[in-house]
Amino acid sequence: MFDRNKPYNDLPMLPPEAAIRDDPDILKKLLSASRALSLVNNAILSLPNPYMLINTISIQEARSSTEVENIFTTEDELFKAISDSQKDEETDQQTREVIRYREALWTGYNAISDEGKFSRQTIINIFRQVKSTRLGIRPPHARVIIRKGNRDQRPGEVAYTPPRGEGIIEGYLDNLIKYLNDEETDKTDPLMKMCIAHYQFEAIHPFQDGNGRTGRILNLLYLVKTGLLLQPVLYLSKYIIENKDSYYYNLAGISQRKDWKSWILFMLEAVEKTSVNTSNLISDIVHQMNETYKYASGRIKWYNRDLNEAIFSQPYIKAKTVGVVMKKTSRTTITKYMGQLVSEGILSSKKDGLEVYYLNDNLIRILGGN
Repeated sequence: MFDRNKPYNDLPMLPPEAAIRDDPDILKKLLSASRALSLVNNAILSLPNPYMLINTISIQEARSSTEVENIFTTEDELFKAISDSQKDEETDQQTREVIRYREALWTGYNAISDEGKFSRQTIINIFRQVKSTRLGIRPPHARVIIRKGNRDQRPGEVAYTPPRGEGIIEGYLDNLIKYLNDEETDKTDPLMKMCIAHYQFEAIHPFQDGNGRTGRILNLLYLVKTGLLLQPVLYLSKYIIENKDSYYYNLAGISQRKDWKSWILFMLEAVEKTSVNTSNLISDIVHQMNETYKYASGRIKWYNRDLNEAIFSQPYIKAKTVGVVMKKTSRTTITKYMGQLVSEGILSSKKDGLEVYYLNDNLIRILGGN
């Protein structure tokens, strides 16, 4: 019997029982989720530069993922921080947490792209980036217990006790990595494998903190590794925030009742809804980019597509960034350019101390869902 007050050292290894692979409800949901995910790839292919949304959708995902852990930052602070790669000490703690998530996402993306597989070290490196630490897998004596939050019934009560002991966590983590990398003998649909692996990672709880954020990064990286997603820009954490109680209830349902089906259906629904929303978001950005270019190029003779792409790559932009794009070094010329962009309504200006930021209000509106 599962006992949430004791370390779950009887956590079953992967893969789980094969019966769930043939469940008709899951198969039906797999089909619709896969179709929705293909919409995201089509939207990515419509971009003039597939990497241009690194500072837009990925930062929204980073912000939502940290909010799952009750870490909040304002859009203003976040957009300012990414506009010119501010140093850590220039941003508040909450914003740094979000920035580190995004950096961890791309650290993992580069590692998976280079190596073509998951490794224990890659997962540890992602965690270290998320938490800005040199720690690794939690030691066997660390008494980690997950308790119910203040919003739950009976707050403070033990909800789950992850496995612990000499070599136990490492053994589970290596089994998970083997499962993620096995595309030859295990024929489970990759989307289903992502759902299964996400539960397993959270159940193993290999680190003392930051497991939720690390696990959500691994979801996106696995979709990229298997070719189901071209770039790790799926805005999945927003759905989890909006359905946080169901997320944790279904997660616990596997440990307590072996209820894989409810969990997999929940996660596939998350992928489907998120895919539709993400593809619509990208489409809205692309259409607004085109409208802005048509409008601006008809009024400003020096306006070009490179500049248009730059101002849609991040919500806030600095004058020096425009200077680099336009290959201009004269402060007078750059100031003149920024003045024209503001006077024509393409950007608006905002002063923060001695710094002046230029806002793409149309992009901010789209990202905010308004």
